[in-house]
Amino acid sequence: MDTDALRSFVRVAELGQFQQAADELGVTQQAVSKRIAALERELEARLFSRTARGIELTLDGQAFLPHARSIVAGVERAITAVRPGARALRIDVLGLRCAQAVVLHDYWRSHPEINLDVVTLRAHDPRVAVAAVEAGDVDASFRTVTDPSTLPPDLQMIHAFDSPLELLVGPRHPLASARRLTPQQLRKHRIWVPGIAPRSEWAEFYDQLATRFDLRIDAAGPHFGDEVLLDTLADSADVATLVGARDRYIWPTNHDLRRIPVVNPTLAYPLSLILPRTNPHPGLRGIIAHLESLPRPPEAAWRPPWATSSRPGTNAP
Repeated sequence: MDTDALRSFVRVAELGQFQQAADELGVTQQAVSKRIAALERELEARLFSRTARGIELTLDGQAFLPHARSIVAGVERAITAVRPGARALRIDVLGLRCAQAVVLHDYWRSHPEINLDVVTLRAHDPRVAVAAVEAGDVDASFRTVTDPSTLPPDLQMIHAFDSPLELLVGPRHPLASARRLTPQQLRKHRIWVPGIAPRSEWAEFYDQLATRFDLRIDAAGPHFGDEVLLDTLADSADVATLVGARDRYIWPTNHDLRRIPVVNPTLAYPLSLILPRTNPHPGLRGIIAHLESLPRPPEAAWRPPWATSSRPGTNAP
């Protein structure tokens, strides 16, 4: 099957115009039309229909599109693996202040020669990240699918690292003077984690954490951003939240917030990396080696039941 025809089909489907797709691909509109006509003959199916609003995918075209995307992405990854000056290694993180971004920044500081592009897909549903990796829009994503059996067969998920949790409180909170805290000491205290999104990995994490240690996890209200959360903590005598030990938070000096480690057991948030099973970006090798070198929480750390026991390097490129 002609990969140029597949690439043309995908771009026309995404852009909705033959001419715009032709301009982007650097060919004539006639060439794009001929490629798609040849593809339709080979498939013995119509992929597009013309309407008063322009062109639309037929039902066959809709069914064929995700497979065509996957083939085009696989070809592009294969070319990227051997082409000098290929595009930057593109990795999705949850946010630029989160532990994943901090870890990637530490790696980049030690390897400034790597061409690294850190992006945020801004999607709570991990299936969006899975689709982006499968389509080749990103090379890897720091997301977790809590049921790995639902991953597409051409993708794999490896354990990246564990992020120990800390309690973040204001100066008037009853636990503010503690040097360390156990999960049992957090019981009956309000732990506010606003904006927990349904279907997200952290929704499952906090559900299981609350059940295991009988904690009062409160997700009430919209999340207006970290600044509002930090302001609330500074002014409150009874509200606390949980943050990752590597997560970056910045607040005014007069907030006097305190980060208190949780121990016996350490509460470890497991972070995973989703990447292609074959022909991954060659730059991922160094990233995975760096993940292997990170310190691990104590053996007694608590992790949710769905957390994989595999370590970086298991089935990795």
